[in-house]
Amino acid sequence: MIVSCVMIAPLGWAIKDNIHSKEVSSFLVTIFSGLVLSFVILKKFPIKKQDYEKVNAKDGLAIVGLSWIVLSLFGAMPLFLTGSVPTYTDAFFETVSGFTTTGATVIQNIEALPKGILFWRSLTHWLGGMGIIVLCLALLPALGQNAYRLYKAESPGITVERIEPGNIKETAKILWGVYFFLSFLETILLMAGGMPLFDALCHTFGTMATGGFSTKNASIAAYGPYIQWVIIVFMFLAGANFMLHYQMMRGRFKTYFRNEEFRYYFGLIFIATILYAAALYNRGDVTAPIRTAAFQVVSITTTTGYVTANFDLWPNALRFGLVCLMFIGGCGGSTGGGMKIVRIFLSLKVGLRAIVQMVYPNAILPIKFNSTKCNDRLIMSVISYFVIFIFLFFFGAILMTITEKCDIVTAITASIATLSNIGPGLGKVGAVQNYAWISIPGKWILTFLMLAGRLELYSILVLLLPSTWRK
Repeated sequence: MIVSCVMIAPLGWAIKDNIHSKEVSSFLVTIFSGLVLSFVILKKFPIKKQDYEKVNAKDGLAIVGLSWIVLSLFGAMPLFLTGSVPTYTDAFFETVSGFTTTGATVIQNIEALPKGILFWRSLTHWLGGMGIIVLCLALLPALGQNAYRLYKAESPGITVERIEPGNIKETAKILWGVYFFLSFLETILLMAGGMPLFDALCHTFGTMATGGFSTKNASIAAYGPYIQWVIIVFMFLAGANFMLHYQMMRGRFKTYFRNEEFRYYFGLIFIATILYAAALYNRGDVTAPIRTAAFQVVSITTTTGYVTANFDLWPNALRFGLVCLMFIGGCGGSTGGGMKIVRIFLSLKVGLRAIVQMVYPNAILPIKFNSTKCNDRLIMSVISYFVIFIFLFFFGAILMTITEKCDIVTAITASIATLSNIGPGLGKVGAVQNYAWISIPGKWILTFLMLAGRLELYSILVLLLPSTWRK
């Protein structure tokens, strides 16, 4: 019902273009169908207050996973009905890519799309970006403590604290407030650089959600240095924990560098940018090596996926570095995908402790993050996530080589680019390529990876367990 109402915004752009177009009728049919179906479900399956109290953590995860699948099936209707894509599989792939903020596209000529469809593609980014973090909190506040556990699973920090401890729903409202404020600020700055309102909104949606859908075939390369620097800054902010932004807005300016994860995040991007800029400068074929390096490093690390250069033509060492950044992703509590900075560095600390204990077997070596000792349950959850993530990555890459018979570089980067919700990879899914050539089985495989990656694996994987469906 909510998504049906939100579709009024792209419908408005469609009416502005041509009120008699097929695009307008497609949105009207979709909105009407969604509202009717919602009312039928609410009438047929009324929910009583005591039913909420019976919802456990497993039910909550299943609700999130099923909701995202159903919303994607529903959100694909305008693309399919307008003929913007040839098949419903393509429409579903494009919509999942939007909601999961992946930015992988099957559309070859983006600029030929009508404005309503372009706006809807980008709007799915914005809804999915913050919606992933606070979906259960904003829509299912009655879940109480179970909703908070889901929030902790979504924001994998060592101590994930509610901004308003007494009311988890208020936390969701505050995070959405920060998200909206940064989106509004970026839109104003983009328009100040000469970008039209429509393009500014679409690119803001893609930036703040770390999505990557653009209104131009050339992506951000179609714009000048000022626009690119604005997007670099806001991609960086979107890849950081939104709680830190809230604390900063309350006047706690030192909160960023007191956070260990943010220090790693900032350091990684800073060092990678310097190294890439030096390498590009030595090549001599890039007019602005610092800006180009900063844009691609931040875009890949935060899993946004915008491009200003065809990095698939860069030396193999630089291409391999970008693939490594694809695995890392942004911070916990951000709109970025990937494994998250916190998991990467906790895994490294666990490995380092194991090496030291081989030399000093009786030593007690607690693992700390943000000066807080990590308990064994948290360490186990991090390692488990790491193992499952790597397994799904190899699973996707192997299946891509089977279904598409493509080269190994394309298969590997297509798998990680969708699992980490990045979009562009290397080879046949590179910076200037798209996913239109992939077969229908291949698109469903990558769609599964996009959903699993954006929902922190468990909300999708739990649907595959027979025990989930038993009372």
